[in-house]
Amino acid sequence: MMHTRWSVVSLLSAALAASLATSACSGGEAVATTPPVGGGRGGGGQNQAVPVTVAQAVQKAMPITIQGIGTVIAASTVAVHAQITGEMTSVTFKEGEDVEQGQVLVTLDKRPLEAAVLQAQATLDKDAAQATNARSQAARYQDLLKRGIATREQVDTMLTQAAAMDATVEADRANLDSARVQLTYATIAAPMSGRTGLLQVHPGNLVRANDMQPIVTINKITPVYVSFSVPEAQLPVLKRFMAAQGTLPATAIAPTETGAPSAGRVNFIDNAVDPTTGTIRVKGTFPNENRRLWPGQFVNVTVTLSADPHAIVVPSPAVQTGQQGTFVFIVKPDQTVDFRTVTVARVSGDETVVESGVSAGDTVVTDGHLRLVPGSKISIKSPAPARLTP
Repeated sequence: MMHTRWSVVSLLSAALAASLATSACSGGEAVATTPPVGGGRGGGGQNQAVPVTVAQAVQKAMPITIQGIGTVIAASTVAVHAQITGEMTSVTFKEGEDVEQGQVLVTLDKRPLEAAVLQAQATLDKDAAQATNARSQAARYQDLLKRGIATREQVDTMLTQAAAMDATVEADRANLDSARVQLTYATIAAPMSGRTGLLQVHPGNLVRANDMQPIVTINKITPVYVSFSVPEAQLPVLKRFMAAQGTLPATAIAPTETGAPSAGRVNFIDNAVDPTTGTIRVKGTFPNENRRLWPGQFVNVTVTLSADPHAIVVPSPAVQTGQQGTFVFIVKPDQTVDFRTVTVARVSGDETVVESGVSAGDTVVTDGHLRLVPGSKISIKSPAPARLTP
């Protein structure tokens, strides 16, 4: 009985499956599959308008520039070291403040040096008195020689002693001057005007002459230099414009900073190309009066070589890259698009200068390229095409 029951169930299941298969093949009750909307690349199609945004190509003056990433360098940097060994007694500046040339920064213990000056002075006074006496003795023996009382040998001995004492006095004066110079080293002044950095040694510490670690570092940050690399392929044109103008205007701004960039001028090209990178170092001077540029900072540098008064300019998003190179979609009067390959001369921010392939007044697609093929119907998202500022 059990085997008979399972056989009936199996037969019913097989019959139901066969019925469904027959229905599907006949198409009478088949489930309709919704075809994809449109066709072509991404489903744009010829019958359905693809929404896009557009802009017009314009002719206007555009600068010819060279761009790079540079590093800000202080115009002058001085690491302040002690020239003598002694205990630091006081610091008369604050970290990070501006100091003037000659301003006292640090003082060391002067007492040993003052004692050395007094000792050198006393030695000089003693030897000077002995030199005076030696000269008097020499003069006396010369008089005795004239009267036949002293011998020539005695006179020569006295003259030699007097000359030796004079030389000793001169050496004492030099020692005194040296002691006074050592005393001045106990007062460390700023060798130039600039901004101080972190104080590395604090009062109470023993400072040694010519320590590897400086007491403080002073940077001159008005003006500053900006050093950056230029590909050697751009070197000929850079040299040509430098030779014609002497210096070239340049701007620099930090990547994360907003607002107008700092202005300066490029006035130096290195004397050799780096063979490992194929680039050459270029340096510009920036007044940096507002101190927006900081030593060690990375900045984006733009050097203006000249200006093209008749450049054809389109928004940078309009230019796409494909298997055939760079291209744009041109909007025709019947609201369809045409594929046009272009030659890009250069990119300046949000604008691209096109050397060929686009004329002034052409309307180009700036957004919605992925659903377009040549001949696609379009609808403009905005009521009026956006125009570049001539």
